[in-house]
Amino acid sequence: MNPRKMPAFKRWLSQAYPRLGEAWRRPRGKHSKVALKQKSKFKMPNPSYGAPRNLRFLHPSGFKEVLVFNLRSLDNVDPKTDAVKIAHVVGKRLRLQMVKKAEELKLKVLNP
Repeated sequence: MNPRKMPAFKRWLSQAYPRLGEAWRRPRGKHSKVALKQKSKFKMPNPSYGAPRNLRFLHPSGFKEVLVFNLRSLDNVDPKTDAVKIAHVVGKRLRLQMVKKAEELKLKVLNP
């Protein structure tokens, strides 16, 4: 489904009680209008809103993200289907080396 057409799944009554926050929580009441899926109430998440299986877990660029911690693991990445995401624990010096090697291997780096 197109992300722009996806409804905002908000917690019921979060607009009335700011302390609740908007993060989705399933309504569990027997008389809940949202749980009964009444027409004018908030939408509930369900499997029909999911993306097609071949598009799931892809980066918006269309590549599959591969988390990389060291230089050796760059050799195992396929440049046609995968994009590299350098782990946040990697330091500045090693990160620069990894970006340089990724350019040589023609890999896309998502967070240089």
